[in-house]
Amino acid sequence: MTRRKVVAGNWKMNHGPAETRAFLEQLTLPDQGGPRVLCFPPTLSFAAAVASPHRPAGLELGVQNLHWEASGAFTGEVSAAMAREAGATLALVGHSERRHVFGESDSDVSRKVAAAVAAGLEPVICVGETLDERRAGRVEEVIVRQLDAALENVPTGAGFLLAYEPVWAIGTGETATSQDASSAHGALRLRLAALIGTAEHVPILYGGSVKPGNAAELMSSPDVDGVLVGGASLDAASFGAIVGGA
Repeated sequence: MTRRKVVAGNWKMNHGPAETRAFLEQLTLPDQGGPRVLCFPPTLSFAAAVASPHRPAGLELGVQNLHWEASGAFTGEVSAAMAREAGATLALVGHSERRHVFGESDSDVSRKVAAAVAAGLEPVICVGETLDERRAGRVEEVIVRQLDAALENVPTGAGFLLAYEPVWAIGTGETATSQDASSAHGALRLRLAALIGTAEHVPILYGGSVKPGNAAELMSSPDVDGVLVGGASLDAASFGAIVGGA
């Protein structure tokens, strides 16, 4: 099965509303036949992205984070239903920074994935090992554990994407080799097949210091269906170049 390529941009805590509008004015995407293109602006810039008259046709928008509860006394949080109402169709869940900077557990990620699916959002589930875990030969053990937890409460047939993002390659300039990425993605696809019966329809993205100079090589690797781009997604020309090379 040939899966459509996916290019996703995670802006993290960058680009306020004015910068968001300027970015979308500058971004050019293929008219048709190109990859699926996703963008995850920060919460306060999300409305500007949705409302922009320059938003390219086909650019899908998602939130970078959400809470698993539908409402309540959770100051600073956003529910999946709120994100959906605001115009999101996707949600990043379990990004390495949420896990390692903010202390999210596998259980937290599992509840967030379930909440996203229940609200009609398509989760992009992130998994990845630390440098110590890689050196200890535990890559497959770690990412399979994270995947199992994330899908524990997801109903059969629900749509989602995966993103493999080795923690040691996030924002460091270090990038997994195409062989590293292909090996991890292959392990994830085998586990997916065991969990949900077939994994041929699930895109698995690579994230970790992706740039215009390495994106095409990474996406040519077996089982690498696209990229989750951080810093290089902040510049419209750079992000557009990655999309154009997919």
